[in-house]
Amino acid sequence: MGRGVPELVLEFNGRTWTLDPSRPYTLGRDPQGDLMADDARVSWRHATISWNGRSWSIEDHGSTNGTYVQGRRVQQTEIGPGVAVNLGNATDGPRLSFTAAAAAAGVHSGQPAAAQPGPAYPQQGAPAWPDPSHAQHPQQAAAQQQTHHAPPVPHQQGGPGPTPGAGVPGGASGAPPVYGDRSPTTFHQLDLGRVMRIGRALENELVVSDLQVSRLHAEFRATPDGRFEIRDLGSHNGTYVNGLPLSKSGSALIGPNDIVGVGHSTFRLVGDRLEEFVDTGEVSFSARHLTVTVDGGKNILKDVSFGVPEKSLVAVIGPSGSGKSTLLKALTGYRPANQGDVLYDNRNLYKQFAELRQRIGLVPQDDILHKELTVSKALGYAAKLRFPADTTEAERTARIHEVLAELKLDIHKDKKVTSLSGGQRKRVSVALELLTKPSLIFLDEPTSGLDPGMDRDVMQLLRGLADDGRTVLVVTHSVAELAICDKLLVMAPGGSVAYFGPPEEALNFFGYTSWADVFSAFENYRDYDWAGRWRGSQHYQMYAADIDAVAAQSVHMPPAQQMRPPKPQGWTAQLLTLMRRYISVIASDKGFLALMVILPAVLGIVSVVIPAEFGLAAPDVADKRFNSKAGTILLILAVGMCFAGSANSVRELIKERVIYERERATGLSRSAYLTSKVIVLGVITAFQGVIICGIGLSTRKLPEEGLFMSPAVEICLAIIALGFTSMMVGLMISALVKTAEKTMPLLVMFAIVQVVFTGVLFQLYGSPGLEQFAWLMPSRWAVAAAGATLDLAHLMPPWDTDNPTDLDPLWESSAGQWGMNIAVLLVMAVVLFAVVSRLLRRHEPEVMRK
Repeated sequence: MGRGVPELVLEFNGRTWTLDPSRPYTLGRDPQGDLMADDARVSWRHATISWNGRSWSIEDHGSTNGTYVQGRRVQQTEIGPGVAVNLGNATDGPRLSFTAAAAAAGVHSGQPAAAQPGPAYPQQGAPAWPDPSHAQHPQQAAAQQQTHHAPPVPHQQGGPGPTPGAGVPGGASGAPPVYGDRSPTTFHQLDLGRVMRIGRALENELVVSDLQVSRLHAEFRATPDGRFEIRDLGSHNGTYVNGLPLSKSGSALIGPNDIVGVGHSTFRLVGDRLEEFVDTGEVSFSARHLTVTVDGGKNILKDVSFGVPEKSLVAVIGPSGSGKSTLLKALTGYRPANQGDVLYDNRNLYKQFAELRQRIGLVPQDDILHKELTVSKALGYAAKLRFPADTTEAERTARIHEVLAELKLDIHKDKKVTSLSGGQRKRVSVALELLTKPSLIFLDEPTSGLDPGMDRDVMQLLRGLADDGRTVLVVTHSVAELAICDKLLVMAPGGSVAYFGPPEEALNFFGYTSWADVFSAFENYRDYDWAGRWRGSQHYQMYAADIDAVAAQSVHMPPAQQMRPPKPQGWTAQLLTLMRRYISVIASDKGFLALMVILPAVLGIVSVVIPAEFGLAAPDVADKRFNSKAGTILLILAVGMCFAGSANSVRELIKERVIYERERATGLSRSAYLTSKVIVLGVITAFQGVIICGIGLSTRKLPEEGLFMSPAVEICLAIIALGFTSMMVGLMISALVKTAEKTMPLLVMFAIVQVVFTGVLFQLYGSPGLEQFAWLMPSRWAVAAAGATLDLAHLMPPWDTDNPTDLDPLWESSAGQWGMNIAVLLVMAVVLFAVVSRLLRRHEPEVMRK
């Protein structure tokens, strides 16, 4: 023990350690750690105890269930004799006790020392221990000074901002509280002459153990006039002032009314001291007067108000047409209500969506996973997309293992998602959302299609998530397991609230003995004022009157530029990750791989069986007979490539629509997503084009020279360009339709239309209107490019035998015409890319649309 360092004795699991200030001590389930706690509530690497040069402290490393000192969850705090620490649970989690060396001196080895109720007194010259009742918990002292008043209203960055409740006594500064009346987790002293950096790396002055935070995230610094500013250091998930993101490497002046958000931590300036509030998951949530209106003025959600206390499980039920899905979109910010507010721990979700979206998890009804991948691979790609680019592979893997262990999925990590049961797949979807440690989790029909046993398992899983310190809201049709919920929200037809309160009192409130009777009443008495009955009840006064008392407000959103959140990964990094994931999905589907080779091979063989007396070259006999089959062979090659290219992509976007919508809300780039599809499918299509041409042209006699390269290569390039453009048409169909069943009829229609407008079956040129319409057909330009190489205008019989010089201008045998034909195909592909990108926008959360 170094001179001047007070000795500290740790008692844990019946053993004692005298801590050495020259090294840190790691706590967790990891057997390689210094102190192992074999408890499922404890994370793999849960926390660290160390001497910081001034005092002993314990730091939580982003554990799932938290570290608790004297019953309060902490991120980092000082410790000393008399302090008790619980891991994973505030009351019965594994307990660590600390005593001074003098108190433990008389204790036999291996026996726990008695914890001292008050501060110990170290030897002469050593720094005094902080008083556990005061210095160890400054938030308690601060809480005694603060009184309750209204939450802050977000305003423009750097501005003074309005302070509701001005003149009401608050804390030392009178500043409004960040989380209602919650006290700060810890304090940090700001020095006018120093810069305080924030980040995940240990070299920062303020270390935040949160994978949503970059290694070097942001910094607080003093300005020459004595004020403070926050500067972003190029972080991946962004730095926020009053819920609005700073530009990368941007800065903003801050005052006592400003709230700075970094990951799950929020900071407020009080004098020259920085108060930190860590969002540990125990958040309140409320909706006030939510009204959603569609075109025509029809309300599909009417004046919905309810409040959810922290660590609660709330179920939402109601008949079809009661607005449950609309309510879920309004509560998550996907489709903000036209009127009303959604408050995340007294912060306006709509106005601060860019920051708060990271703290909200959403599990849609359909699985948000690629079923062809294993559980660990699916979660690995999701983690790579959602965590900052500077997160290491080891950090991502450790977080995945933590989540899998928490949800008891570790034994299934190497199984394909498609091989799991319905309940297990839903657990994996929940695991994906838990990667980023959301405080608020929404689930849409998680038990749909499950048997009663799995229904119960999923609901018990949600109960456990709420008990572990999260707020969970589930929309469900199942009423079998409502009793395990804390609150029940019943929606009436027309989108109004019919009941909100304890589930065990709901049937008695409606006066029926079963939910079947309640739903029948909703159907039989659709014009009845269910909302009025609810507002006139005693239950309303008990459970909703306070929240409903605030007047309804129209939603005035900040400008789109200020609402746009930064992306956790750069565009190139996202593209590479998406491409790797897409290749993994394709590689795991053996049926698709086989079809990818068999389809072009069969189409190429079909073109071979067509007899052609002179191959595809001009006859060299004296009578200059025409090769009447040349156009037919090109038609088969072209239409086959059209079908193969569009078939590759026609289902790719529709089958991933739910996945795309969720990932877009977490920061996925639309253009990176679409580009990844285009590149991978483009390579596959080019490979198929080579197969079709390789087989189809292998038995044909071709001209000895092409326009500027080998004739076979020129024809193959034309066919590949056609396949690429057709692939883009398939993506457009996939983005356009609402169900996968509609893709095949449109695919067949597209292929047939291409047959008609190749220009081979009948004369297109010289036909006003029809010729111009044919310019929109990819097959027209591809056959024209191949025809230019083969001099098809002179190889086929002329349409007008009386005027053999009347030739199709697109078939002119010149390098310039060939290049123009190919260029038109590529321009079509670019235009289709823009169209698909625009269509994808319709399937995004409304607040993410640009």
